[in-house]
Amino acid sequence: MPADRFSTATRLKALGGQAAARVYRARPSGRGRPTGRAALLALVMCSLVVALAYPIRQYISQRSDIAEQRRQADQAARDLDRLREEKARWQDPAYVQQQARRHLHYVLPGETGFIVQDGSGAGRTPKGENTARRPWYDDLWNGLDSADR
Repeated sequence: MPADRFSTATRLKALGGQAAARVYRARPSGRGRPTGRAALLALVMCSLVVALAYPIRQYISQRSDIAEQRRQADQAARDLDRLREEKARWQDPAYVQQQARRHLHYVLPGETGFIVQDGSGAGRTPKGENTARRPWYDDLWNGLDSADR
């Protein structure tokens, strides 16, 4: 009675499982051609990529423009701070006197002004004139003389 030990329902269930396994093995796989649902999904994805490509490119471009504008604004703020500091220095009479003495070769009453030339020839014009160490007023008079000629 070992064969009668299983009930009919159990035997049918086992036979059904074996038959289903044979059917699924014999069925050709659908991997060769896409289904209609997969083709529709691919079409929708391609449409989304095409539709979003230009706005995304514009967004990235605008973000880089914003970053560049912020960088320029920061640079302008630094320049403004530097110019305000320079303006404050020019309010000091000692600084003005120092700059006049350095750049314009001004001397105080009773002082003797000297211009030391090192002989290196730096700053010479093609005519042989030394422009690097000349005071500003020499340039002014030479400009007037050359305009008069």
